[in-house]
Amino acid sequence: MTTMAARILIVEDDPDIAELVARYLEKAAFETDRAASGRDALQMIAVNPPALVVLDLMLPHVDGLEICRRLRSDQKTAAIPLIMLTARAEESERIVGLELGADDYLAKPFSPNELVARVRALLRRAQRQASDAPAKTLTYGAISVDSDRHVVSAGGRDVTLTAKEFLLLEYLLQHRGRVLSRDVLLTDVWGYRYTGGTRTVDVHVRRLREKLPLLAEALVTVKQFGYKLVDPAPLTRA
Repeated sequence: MTTMAARILIVEDDPDIAELVARYLEKAAFETDRAASGRDALQMIAVNPPALVVLDLMLPHVDGLEICRRLRSDQKTAAIPLIMLTARAEESERIVGLELGADDYLAKPFSPNELVARVRALLRRAQRQASDAPAKTLTYGAISVDSDRHVVSAGGRDVTLTAKEFLLLEYLLQHRGRVLSRDVLLTDVWGYRYTGGTRTVDVHVRRLREKLPLLAEALVTVKQFGYKLVDPAPLTRA
């Protein structure tokens, strides 16, 4: 039986870069679509969601950060893996992208082969999550995580998480009580050895603590190493 190739949406207004990315992805047996503006990209995603989005930051009409924000705020698109491309190499720009829910980040100029490797890694992670995750609900104090429906609630109130925040929370709940290094989290949650440094873990942990106040106390920082989710969960204060 023939397996359908994963379809990648390339959102890039520079035709030379879009052509380069498409050529390497197609050589790696992916299908590609292209959008030259943020507005076109949002329309294409709404009609036919891709397996993964390669997204430039600087776009006409709607910029890449806004596209990321919209995708992550919609349950229908929140789980789509997203790699950002940008000419901005400063750490502050990388952090903004990560905070908005980007799964990965490459600064221009980049290696097309490295981009293909990262696309493969993110898709493997997404497929593994979809096929291996049991249909169950994880609970931690007032926090409830429905692994099948990708829904998180705290005290009965729905909480919107990005795809990567959800995976990190799920992993922490599954390994509660263990001290987890940043490198382990990068490898197991992000699916590969992330070359951008461990700052991305700290950003996602901070966002989880902000969105789920119970974790501000329960998710403990282990100095110069990583994090630990205490077990059992702290009692909720009245």
